Amino acid sequence: MALSAGTRRTVACLLVGLGALLIVAALMIPTYTVDKLAKTPLDIEITTIATNQPGEDSLVLDAKSLTAPEGAAKVDSNVPLVSQRFLTVEDPADATEMTVQAGQTLRRIDKQGDTGLLTATIDRVTIDRVTGMPVDKDPNGSIAVTTTKEGESIAEPVQHTGLQYRFPIGTEQKSYPYFDINARKTFDVNFVEETEINNMKVYHFQQSVPATNLWEVAQAPTNRLSLPAAKWGVQGGEGDEAPVTLTRFYTNTRDLWVEPETGTVIKGGEQIHLYYARTGDKPEVTALKSHLVFDENTIESQIAVAKENIDKLSLYGRIMPIVFGVLGVVALIAGVLLGVRGGSAPTRARTGGTPSQRPSGSAPTRGASNRPAANRGADDAPTEQIRIDKQP
Repeated sequence: MALSAGTRRTVACLLVGLGALLIVAALMIPTYTVDKLAKTPLDIEITTIATNQPGEDSLVLDAKSLTAPEGAAKVDSNVPLVSQRFLTVEDPADATEMTVQAGQTLRRIDKQGDTGLLTATIDRVTIDRVTGMPVDKDPNGSIAVTTTKEGESIAEPVQHTGLQYRFPIGTEQKSYPYFDINARKTFDVNFVEETEINNMKVYHFQQSVPATNLWEVAQAPTNRLSLPAAKWGVQGGEGDEAPVTLTRFYTNTRDLWVEPETGTVIKGGEQIHLYYARTGDKPEVTALKSHLVFDENTIESQIAVAKENIDKLSLYGRIMPIVFGVLGVVALIAGVLLGVRGGSAPTRARTGGTPSQRPSGSAPTRGASNRPAANRGADDAPTEQIRIDKQP
């Protein structure tokens, strides 16, 4: 069914308007929607589990041997270790900032209950949701490593100065400052290579933490001990029973594999070494030495988180703008074409037509008045013409 000229013009205007609207939406979605999506979500709850690597050193100092009446300090070997971290978002948190709390424990699983717990830490830091960097406030975080008699953690304000649990949205192949909660200092984590983990592209970063005097970091009783040389199992300057004061030092080589689009840490590993010594360059008694790496379940879980966020960014950053843009152009072109064709349609002929449109052989009626029909009276009706020259 053909459309009238007025209807065609109306449809053309609607198509042009719709096309323009779709094109504008295609341009605006990446600018506004993606900016809102390209942030660390406020509802994250992430549990990561790391275990010691088979075939590598896993040494732990038996704390009870230090207080035993007899015998030297004992270091257990081949100790099965599990490091577990539970990360949540706490207040304050808003559109631009969020506070991340990470509770982390390290335990030996060959002993039951509290006897197997080696370390426990609660770390809090307020970060920018896009860059992952700590906000410019003092203090912007805290660290708790001790508890009250009632078991409540004692948080000490600590200024954080680098990345920790997430990398920036759009991670680059460069060095980043990375905060170490044991040393409470920031050291560069350097880009090593681009590789794949379970078919996902990742950037491998590595950080080296130099020997750090933990007594200077936090004056906890376990960070400096004075015991007889015989108990330490070291040579004393004044005999085996002379007290020798040793300080606990810490070094670490940290490896991180990061999905670059979302900044999600897919895999992490730490080669931790804690030891007692008189100087940091000469370890004397090992407190802890192990290589801890995310287990396979944690890696798969992190990959799933990264894929979900990649899909969201792809939908709003590429797919929807392309679809809206194509539909907008099609609607715009269709509207313009319909409008042009509708405006140039031929005008219908008036009643009676032109002389060339009269039936063949017809002629205008003689004697017809040239006055308009509206002005004719009853006497103006046409009469029959009679030929008088015709013979009967």
